[in-house]
Amino acid sequence: MDKIARYRELIKRMLSEYADAVAKHLQNGVETMLVFDDTRDQYLWLKTGWKKRHRVYATTVHVRLKNDKIWIEQDWTEDGIATDLLREGVPNEDIVLGFCDPERRDETEFAVA
Repeated sequence: MDKIARYRELIKRMLSEYADAVAKHLQNGVETMLVFDDTRDQYLWLKTGWKKRHRVYATTVHVRLKNDKIWIEQDWTEDGIATDLLREGVPNEDIVLGFCDPERRDETEFAVA
């Protein structure tokens, strides 16, 4: 399996595991949604629904593949999906913290772009 195919499967598995675990604790009226687009290499974990009389619509995690790297565009997980990717053997030079200011990415242990 080539690197990008491995990353696709890894991201989908991780997001599915996260979403399944959290879905058990969501309030009535709020559901977890996963959106996987292998053609455009976009992977999202969303929450949507209603809590009392307020609309809930939030992106919990948005990951995409770009230039042979995993770009984390949004991450509201407790430990960070980057930590889990490292644990799964993804080298830090293949992970970009897209939510981090480009001018400060060199201060992290991850790729700058």
